[in-house]
Amino acid sequence: MTTIDQFRDTFLEEPGYLNYASIGPVSATVRDELRAEYDALTRMRFGAGERTRAHDDRLADAVSVMTGHSRANIIAQPNTSTGLLRVLFGLTGHILMSRDEFPSLPVAAVRAQSALDRLSITWIDGADGRVSPDVLIQALNADITAVAVTLVDARTGYRADLSAIRDVIGDRLLIVDAIQGAGVIDADYSAADVVVTGGQKWLRAGWGTGYLSFSDRALERLDPVISGYTGTAEYEPWGTVPDAARGSAAAFTVAGPDYIAEAALAAAIEEVTSVGIGRIEAAVLARADEVIEMLDAVELPIISSRERDEQSGIVVVRPVEGKLGSLGAALHNTGLTTTSRQGTVRFSIHAGTIDSTLRMLKQALLVYRSSADT
Repeated sequence: MTTIDQFRDTFLEEPGYLNYASIGPVSATVRDELRAEYDALTRMRFGAGERTRAHDDRLADAVSVMTGHSRANIIAQPNTSTGLLRVLFGLTGHILMSRDEFPSLPVAAVRAQSALDRLSITWIDGADGRVSPDVLIQALNADITAVAVTLVDARTGYRADLSAIRDVIGDRLLIVDAIQGAGVIDADYSAADVVVTGGQKWLRAGWGTGYLSFSDRALERLDPVISGYTGTAEYEPWGTVPDAARGSAAAFTVAGPDYIAEAALAAAIEEVTSVGIGRIEAAVLARADEVIEMLDAVELPIISSRERDEQSGIVVVRPVEGKLGSLGAALHNTGLTTTSRQGTVRFSIHAGTIDSTLRMLKQALLVYRSSADT
């Protein structure tokens, strides 16, 4: 068991970083894992290949603990978008999703619809990043066979309630883009039929890491359209092109995995499991509360949720007209890394966000308030 303080010790970034929703600096645990793996790959001692390939099973075991899906139903992915394309191209029927989801989801759906003409889309408009069970109830109809949501909305920080969504959609497939919550949010992934994420944000595993995790029902209903030679039931099918091994997660692979990326992601997920996702979430939300208090003190309008069960590590403000520039300048000049888009500023806070970073934020906000008062 890893304590929350030991977990915090794996954060190596310099003070001022509040941008995990964009990219999570690689943890000490993952850094050490990568060093060991690249050293082994460089030397390639006898038997090293077998040890490296064992990371495929290691990652499946780690993800299975996280999602509750069978380890046989899990494959590595280089990023979230690739996983979503493989899933949406494999879907037949009618899917419901918000038009305002992060572009990975709507783009994958439209590409699949245009290429294969066997998928229809019903768009939810006006949800403002908050796809709640009530929103879904109003949009559902008998034709819809699948629902896609993001676990945490990148622009508002809103956390979807997967259990409640499952209750309202019934037997329809539930596809979840978990990139903004994996590793920090205690979600009921077992309510989802497909969980896809990359590991480069909150899991701090670096680029090129990710996974696809399927329920048995999802594998029964999805067609492995994007499937390579590793997706057949035969090992290296020379001289023939067998059908994809339908009904298996392996059918959605196109080649052998990046075993080193698997090792990095497995190490990150194993550490989260060792600490306990509940402890990590509590630490994240406690740090986020400190940021919210600072923002309230300078009267910055917070547009992310204040309801505990809807919160994540993302806190978003929308300054009044004419004040965005002065806030951005104060943050930048203090050395704080945040994200600004569409008139908002997003602060993304992890369990390991250090006190000196919050002191820097407090100083920047004092500068902002001073400029706003003049």
